[in-house]
Amino acid sequence: MLTESFVASTKALERQAQATAVKDNGIHFHDFQPLPSLKTSFKKSTTQRNCLAVNATHIFAAQADKSVIHVYNRKRGNQEAVVPFQEKLTCLALAGQYNGAGTLVLGTQGGRLILWELATGRQISTSQSHLQAVTCLAVDPTFKFILSGSSDSNLHVWSLPSLLSFYQSSQNDPSQPLPLSPIKTLANHRAAINALLFGHIPGQTNFAISVADDKTCIVWDYINGTVLHTYLLGNNPVCLALDPADRAAYAGFEDGSIQFFSFYKQGSSVHSFYDSCQQSNPTQPPPSDRWRLPESTSPAHALQVSWDGTTLLSGHGDGKIHTWNIAKGMYANQLADFTFPITNLLMLPPTGFPNAPTPNLKLQNVVKPRYECFLNGNTNNNGNSTIPINYTFTAQFLSTLPLLDASSGASDLDIALTHSSFPKPLLEEGIAEFTALDNSLSESLDPDGSNAIDNLRTENTNLKLQLEDALRRQREAIAEVLKHDEERYRRGEEEKVKQARKRRRRIRKMQIEERRRKIVMGEIKEVGGENEVKDREIEKEEEDLSSDTDELSSD
Repeated sequence: MLTESFVASTKALERQAQATAVKDNGIHFHDFQPLPSLKTSFKKSTTQRNCLAVNATHIFAAQADKSVIHVYNRKRGNQEAVVPFQEKLTCLALAGQYNGAGTLVLGTQGGRLILWELATGRQISTSQSHLQAVTCLAVDPTFKFILSGSSDSNLHVWSLPSLLSFYQSSQNDPSQPLPLSPIKTLANHRAAINALLFGHIPGQTNFAISVADDKTCIVWDYINGTVLHTYLLGNNPVCLALDPADRAAYAGFEDGSIQFFSFYKQGSSVHSFYDSCQQSNPTQPPPSDRWRLPESTSPAHALQVSWDGTTLLSGHGDGKIHTWNIAKGMYANQLADFTFPITNLLMLPPTGFPNAPTPNLKLQNVVKPRYECFLNGNTNNNGNSTIPINYTFTAQFLSTLPLLDASSGASDLDIALTHSSFPKPLLEEGIAEFTALDNSLSESLDPDGSNAIDNLRTENTNLKLQLEDALRRQREAIAEVLKHDEERYRRGEEEKVKQARKRRRRIRKMQIEERRRKIVMGEIKEVGGENEVKDREIEKEEEDLSSDTDELSSD
């Protein structure tokens, strides 16, 4: 049976006592389908809008007006860590697969972005590209682009692989963008950006959508930096949601109403922002597409659409979560009441699909940021940064990694990671690089006109001679050590024989004295010269032992 859930976060009211507010506020897991019910809650957390992120193992909540993030472990059901940062955090987003170990992207009060690799602890801080605080963040479905919105009315497009790369281009190279800086700026808004989202298309035709306090909603071709369409809204929108099939968008307002605007014209199968006739003409949604609550006018702070696209969820300032019937375009019912203002709603991927694939990787515990360890990586002689020695990836493999090949559509990194040795294309590429290097050395000449390859051969010959000399000295040293060990062993064996003979002498001497005592005491009788003969034999044997011992000592 399919199960659909969502996560809601709340924020303390300013007029409430701080201790009471933090104690009662929290993050709530709530079932939506098939039966709505509260599953669990994490207390002592208060978050602003756009300050919550969730994956399969953890919850990340940036605390309101603070520079810390609370990290909660979903499996253990407790708070795993409190992570401090140097600036106040205003928004966050998670880049990476839901079941994997991703990168947490943070927006700060100072207008910069911070990237935290959860499985390595690496932290990257960008330049201060925004003039004011970053208000919202979004990551595209391919995890290649980040979009940041700010109170300065600008949107910046960032390349996520470039930000995470250890190699950074030189600031003196005009053909390359400055390191840790955005690749594009979208500047058509005239007021603070409140919310932004990416479409669900994993390709070059995807789009982004944003709303701002200038009462507009703009759809962007973020790759080319152009405006696809502009919607004029009657009020300042606060939050934004997108249909799972990219058919429509929903904006929430301070009066609690919801604005629905479709991307398709009636009777047309073309997106309005791909229609050349409408791209340059802003449109205003009709009043009939403005949905209102039956009684309350509490502001709508968060919106989410169900997985099947039939129900819209809205979180409001009075702590209530309402549902809307999208097909009928009207209010449905109240789903939950958490008392404190709802600031974030996040729908979780549905579970219960038959034959659902099992994830190969699991992040058991996050690695706290270590900014100083990975500031610039290691720099080689050419000025290029390389991966530091202490760069460690910490995660748990849940199953044996499958053997992949190019036909499965896997990346080169995945193929190399799961291969039993080295993939054939990788070996061929390496051989080709060595061959090209050898050819370039053969063709290059030194300033004095000699061939560089001849110099290398001479150097190799000298190195071989040095190696042979070192091996010879090593063999001589080993022979000397063996000789000393052999002498030490011989002396040890001789000492053992000497001690054994001394023990035998003492025993024989004690036997003679014991026999003589028994004769004196009358315990045994002396028979002719038999005892004298035995005593002489024992004494003779004792003399032989003494002479042998003396010979060993002299040796």
